[in-house]
Amino acid sequence: MTNRATLIGFTAVLLWSLLALFTVGTSPVPPLQLTAICFSIGGAIGLIWTGFNGSFRQLARINWRIYAFGTTGLFGYHFLYFSALRSAPAAEAGLIAYLWPLLIVLFSGLLPNETLKKGHIIGALISFAGAAMIVLNGGGGFQADAMVGYGLALLCAITWAGYSVLSRRLGDIPTDSVAIFCLATAVLSAVAHLALETTVWPQNRLGWASIFALGLGPVGLAFYVWDIGVKHGNIQLLGVASYAAPLLSTFVLIGAGIADATWALLIAALLITLGAALAARASAKISKD
Repeated sequence: MTNRATLIGFTAVLLWSLLALFTVGTSPVPPLQLTAICFSIGGAIGLIWTGFNGSFRQLARINWRIYAFGTTGLFGYHFLYFSALRSAPAAEAGLIAYLWPLLIVLFSGLLPNETLKKGHIIGALISFAGAAMIVLNGGGGFQADAMVGYGLALLCAITWAGYSVLSRRLGDIPTDSVAIFCLATAVLSAVAHLALETTVWPQNRLGWASIFALGLGPVGLAFYVWDIGVKHGNIQLLGVASYAAPLLSTFVLIGAGIADATWALLIAALLITLGAALAARASAKISKD
């Protein structure tokens, strides 16, 4: 476990904070179609990198089960997330889906050679409270008739948390393999799009630029650096730090003039920072021990 790998993994959180901004620019492209295009870009970038490294033979030797696992994580998360948003109010479904950082912290305690401290759990809960203030802002409350959607959102959270934690058991699998995960996800997303959505292409250059930016960053590079982080970094600290994504995303939208600053945002920032600090302190104690 290295601090460098943890910092690399946190780069994914920074990239995901740009997801909302770039997604706004892609309207009116439907989500599964957008996922297919962006993962195609992200996968192509990975293949180019693999070509420069001369690692294609190494990829060919990876067991197909590894590729199935990675594809299930990436495609499963996005498909369940979009399905949840179709079946339940967006704010509430989004909050349930954002249980994944907390679940990563909890699930990490099941990994060999990992120590889960109370500070990790308390920090994750405090940060989750901060994220909840952001995600539920303007929400209409939980609805009994949306239980299917809430269930899908919970499965979404479990899927991504499980993918992230189990990836740590695959530390000897090269990160280049993520390129195959991305391309397979693109294919499955295209199939789902054709079955469930109407194809709509970007209306202007801004739309295409936003799609390309998504494919390069939040739906591309982010999954490669996240792979490095969860395999070789401090997975508990990464889990708690992931709650910074909705906070940073909101700040980005405020800077772009799309959202307004509120007192709730300031309180959420304090809670997320406090939670991350507690988790970092717990990790520091483990290092000293």
